[in-house]
Amino acid sequence: MSRIIDAVRERLPVQAGALDALTNEPVPNHLKRWWFALGGTPAYLFIVQIVTGILLAFYYQPAPETAYESIRYITHEASFGWYLRSVHKWGATLMIAAVVLHQMRVFFTGSFRKPRELNWMLGVCLLLTTLVLGFTGYSLVFEQLSYWGATVGANIADQIPVVGPIGKKLLLGGETYNAHTLSRFFVLHAAVLPGLLVLLLIVHIAMIRIQGVTELQFEDEPKQSKKHFPFFPDHILSELIIGLGLMVLLSALAMAFPADLGPKANPLSTPEVIKPEWFFYVAFRWLKLLSGTAAVLSMGFVVFTIFAWPFIDAQIRKRWKNSEATVWIGMLGVAAILGLTVWEAVVAH
Repeated sequence: MSRIIDAVRERLPVQAGALDALTNEPVPNHLKRWWFALGGTPAYLFIVQIVTGILLAFYYQPAPETAYESIRYITHEASFGWYLRSVHKWGATLMIAAVVLHQMRVFFTGSFRKPRELNWMLGVCLLLTTLVLGFTGYSLVFEQLSYWGATVGANIADQIPVVGPIGKKLLLGGETYNAHTLSRFFVLHAAVLPGLLVLLLIVHIAMIRIQGVTELQFEDEPKQSKKHFPFFPDHILSELIIGLGLMVLLSALAMAFPADLGPKANPLSTPEVIKPEWFFYVAFRWLKLLSGTAAVLSMGFVVFTIFAWPFIDAQIRKRWKNSEATVWIGMLGVAAILGLTVWEAVVAH
């Protein structure tokens, strides 16, 4: 055994102290509260999505003639197929919700401010990538609603000046939904977007390691309390508990509310009401309130404003020192998003 250990040390000359310093950085005390440690939750759910997605891909056939039947086989005939599909669906829902809540926590605690502006922008890119992942996954089922939802999504992209028509053709593989569209959605959903998400996550985590986590002090904490606790085993155990809790929750949701299967897509029959997934309710309602181009441009402006907010906030605080305008603007934004989402949700299918 000693020879084996010596051989390993000779080929991997890593000192125990250096390894400990690399992996066991002290964690700010506020991360003991789970709602401040939401960054690991979407990462865990992403792993669940990868595992269940690979298992589902063994059966899924991305073509208009076979997609719906392969989903029907997974749901009704494959062993535990209904469970895997339901976990995958609920995992996507919880992952998007976790990313949104994490972004909100960063926003309202001011953790996007200097020197963390670039990491905030990376977080916005992660959120947008996660939303597009949800959109492409929803479109793969080839149900009536998902088919027309994808068609409407492509038409919305067509409203973007200059790049819109090109983006629509790249997404659909032509001017309209055709035999090549599903395979494009599948490649995006199963390869391109997950790869991009992994790349963004690596850079995001690397920047957190370099810059450190924003440290917060709560009013109910004793002034002399310890400000840090060890990453291993304390924080690791907390993350494991959260992960196990999420697995129980996912299983409960999958069994109580399994993924259903609506009518097969019919290009010749437009539904009276077209519904996207819940995370696009706000955009869908906004499109109904304004004309196509105006709605798309205004949504693009909102996304750009969120993306550049660290620099806008810096100018606000430079002019009005210690201003809490960001908090009030954020509260108005959240209220608007919730209002538009609920408004769209109450519309009958």
